Formats: sequence, structure tokens, C-alpha cells
Amino acid sequence: MSQVYTTQELIQILAAERQACLKGKRLKLEMTVSGNPVIDQFISTDGLQQFTAYQDFKTAIHEYQKENRVSGIIWRELTVKGKKLHYPEIDTELIALNCDLEILKAAKNSIVEFWYEVSIGMDLYLSFNNSKQYQQIATSDLERIVQRTEWASLCKWENSSFLEMILQLGWGKPEEAYYKRGRPRSGSEYIHAVNPGNRPIG
Repeated sequence: MSQVYTTQELIQILAAERQACLKGKRLKLEMTVSGNPVIDQFISTDGLQQFTAYQDFKTAIHEYQKENRVSGIIWRELTVKGKKLHYPEIDTELIALNCDLEILKAAKNSIVEFWYEVSIGMDLYLSFNNSKQYQQIATSDLERIVQRTEWASLCKWENSSFLEMILQLGWGKPEEAYYKRGRPRSGSEYIHAVNPGNRPIG
């Protein structure tokens, strides 16, 4: 029986392939921009060929994940204000298997509780328009969003004078929620907690 690659090995394989594509070592040569050969001869397709070659490779890796039941979960550790959390999330280049979704759903409450603990006294903002705009919200607004969603993830921006805690609350498949490709069946909302008087930057 042949070896089945692990989650970490698939992440490394995808990173190496992405670099090869960016350096022009992988191209999808039959790729055209407009489909019109007269117009396409005047348009540089290198970037599109590189991007498409990588997307095709990534799709093949996702099929490999499904066929071989290779999880897309990576485990993160986050420390904020002396509090520590170990939690699962889906690597941004991989997909979530059904069993991964169950793990994410089971971890949601502990992630949300941790976020509440470290964001006490901070101002809350809901991002929209692809995180270009923010609207301040109340805790009651956040609680309604939490009830409607299935899984959660965290991100932190911090330096000596600034802290921003970002809580991603999602539903459906994370790989579709990240880039808003799967709405309405998959998606997410981002809640930003910042110290009073500050605005989100994430």
C-alpha cells in the first residue's frame, strides 16, 4: 500500500507548488484571457497561466484529501493577556472534511468564550464590504451572530500600544467562507474588538 501524505505534508507540497507557479516554472499553457485568438495575442497571459496552474494543482490536492480522508485541520495556539487557547482551524489552502467540520463545531464555544474573556471592555465592530468598512455593534448583536453560526476562528493584531482581536464566525465550508465564494450556503462574519477609541486595522 502506498504512503498517504499527512496534513502537514500536503501544506508543504502546496507551498512548494505555489512558489514554482509564482516563479513561472508551472504554466497552464492553453489558458486564454478572452477566448478570442486575435485579442489574446496582444495580452500577456503569464500571471493568469501561473494562477490557473496553481488552482488546478490545489484542486487535485483537495480531491486527494477526500479520497484518502486527509484532514484539513491545523492546530493553533494563541496567547492574549496571559490567557492561552489551543484550537483547530482549517488551513487556508486545504478543505474541511465532514469530520473536520464536526471538530470545528465542537470547538466553537471554547473559542467564543476565550474571545469574550480577552475582549472585555473593548469596542466591538462588525466588518463588511470585504473588511473595508466597520460598524460598531453591541454585545447583544454579537450574541445573535454567534447563535446563527456553526464554527469560529481567531486572529490577533498586537504591538506595544495596540491590540485587535478578530473573531471569525462562520457556517458551511470554511474554504468557501474565507473568500465569500459560497454564499449563502457558506460564509462568515468578522467581529473586531479594539481598545476604546481605536478603530480596526485587520
